Amino acid sequence: MSDVPAVTVKLKKPITYNDIEYKELHFREAEVGDLMVADSVQGEFSRDVAVLASISGVPLPVFKKIKISDMNLILSKAAELMGNEPVKPTTGEA
Repeated sequence: MSDVPAVTVKLKKPITYNDIEYKELHFREAEVGDLMVADSVQGEFSRDVAVLASISGVPLPVFKKIKISDMNLILSKAAELMGNEPVKPTTGEA
């Protein structure tokens, strides 16, 4: 099995935290330690966010400011990095 390629997501609206502006986020494949970090928070969505923060090297408070439209894109692009099946584009047909 080969490594899952890293993913970069450009934010629609940059986020500033501690005088650092985040315009895009870079994600690597999750490791066991990233999942262990998620144990420190409660709630399934919060755990996913904690893993995303860990695999991007970005402080969790930055993720709390991400717009939901950007978060949906991040979840879609980073699914495989988090051990989930890749999200397949849909045609809108049933």
